[in-house]
Amino acid sequence: MAAALGLSALLVGATLGLVALRVEQVRLSYQLDTLRTTRRGLEELNRELRVEVATLRSPARVEARARALGLTAPAREQVRLAREFVTGDTGTVSLRVAEGRPPGGAGVR
Repeated sequence: MAAALGLSALLVGATLGLVALRVEQVRLSYQLDTLRTTRRGLEELNRELRVEVATLRSPARVEARARALGLTAPAREQVRLAREFVTGDTGTVSLRVAEGRPPGGAGVR
């Protein structure tokens, strides 16, 4: 009788253990679905924010905003090159543009 009772208790314990594992599996499955939904929402928000950043950084928008603030492009005589900070042949294209010459072609060192 004691052996039968012990065996029954063991079977009930094993069954309850399996049920507990299945319940935990279902709970984790729901949690995973929730996290996947959250991830999709965050990825969509990330895409929207990247588009917004690209829109805000567009040169046309920046120029329009600068004009609205009263900023203007500098006059030719207001532009100064810092030649002492340019080493070697770097900056020769900038120099040519500042002097009114085309950036490519003959004369580039």
